[in-house]
Amino acid sequence: MAKIIVVTSGKGGVGKTTTSASIGTGLAQRGHKTVIIDFDVGLRNLDLIMGCERRVVYDFVNVINGEANLKQTLIKDKRVDNLYILPASQTRDKDALTQEGVEKVLDELSEDFDFIVCDSPAGIERGAQMALYFADMAVVVTNPEVSSVRDSDRILGILQSKSRKAEKGEVVEEKLLLTRYNPERVEEGEMLSVEDVKEILAIELLGVIPESEAVLKASNQGSPVILDSDSNSGQAYADAVGRLFGEEIEHRFLDVEKKGFFKRLMGA
Repeated sequence: MAKIIVVTSGKGGVGKTTTSASIGTGLAQRGHKTVIIDFDVGLRNLDLIMGCERRVVYDFVNVINGEANLKQTLIKDKRVDNLYILPASQTRDKDALTQEGVEKVLDELSEDFDFIVCDSPAGIERGAQMALYFADMAVVVTNPEVSSVRDSDRILGILQSKSRKAEKGEVVEEKLLLTRYNPERVEEGEMLSVEDVKEILAIELLGVIPESEAVLKASNQGSPVILDSDSNSGQAYADAVGRLFGEEIEHRFLDVEKKGFFKRLMGA
């Protein structure tokens, strides 16, 4: 049976799709057969981040409605073995996702995959509720801002009360991923610190992704930033994937980088 990992947040624009793409890619890089599903019906961004938008023929809703099967619909990544993408529909309404239909697709995927990564829409609309309901693990993505953290707290409440595991009296694993972190802005009091966010949400810290132009560059190139192993963000995502497997990896990029003598001299 596959493990279902839902990447979620209470607020839009915090980096969920970037995170879904990088975590899914990282799992596949480690030899685990992985599929990333775009639950954002009507918008569809995962295929752009993964660089496969021109290869989309059928979508998630087509499979739910029996208009296509998974073999026709799944897109195999060209860079990483064991990695597949199930795109969302751009033309359907979010009500096209039914609990029975989503469950049937997830059950079928579970027979063939090790991990199912669900890229959830922000907030608590239908697509998000469908993704959250079936979660075995939730990666809650938030920026170090009060409004983003507060909205993420609402998502944790839904996981603890309205998920399939909650109905069975079981617990969804909850992990915190903090994105767009800038230690200099934290020092200046413009941004919440890692400790501030951990104290508010009280869940395990999976990773801290530094604010970086590499993320935007990777997205524009249709490549998950985890493949950019020279960037701080790529390394931070790789560390986060390692922690999913229980590896003890120290969190990096949390402190202001001290400039050496020559960097200070040159104003770098």
